[in-house]
Amino acid sequence: MTVVGGVSLAEPRPPYRSGHGLGRRGEEAAARHLASRGLRILERGFRSRAGEIDIVAQDGETLVFVEVKSRSSLACGRPAEAVDSRKRRRLLNAASWYLLSRGGPERPCRFDVVEVLETPDGALRVGVVQDAFGAP
Repeated sequence: MTVVGGVSLAEPRPPYRSGHGLGRRGEEAAARHLASRGLRILERGFRSRAGEIDIVAQDGETLVFVEVKSRSSLACGRPAEAVDSRKRRRLLNAASWYLLSRGGPERPCRFDVVEVLETPDGALRVGVVQDAFGAP
């Protein structure tokens, strides 16, 4: 039993864990998963004034901009639900910067969201929402 400020707590709280570790592990798992599906990882952590793109990959002739969302539970909904209209707009702008900075011929693009869910035993489950949204 834990006593805090003279108040007895029946169950001790689990230790606080920073989400950054899960985020990094999630991005690693996402990159491995995409590569196992035949995508070629071109870049990770692309940063521009417009924002960041977690993973840029190539799927055949299609350039794929990937947002990775990692969660340790579904209490706040599915990870992909965190990619709201504001985040989509930032990803679209960052993708435009990527295309401008890398030059090259025009080619088809798509935006995928990779969901990473940490199970209670620490394993990571990875799922892909392919073509999650497009340019307006």
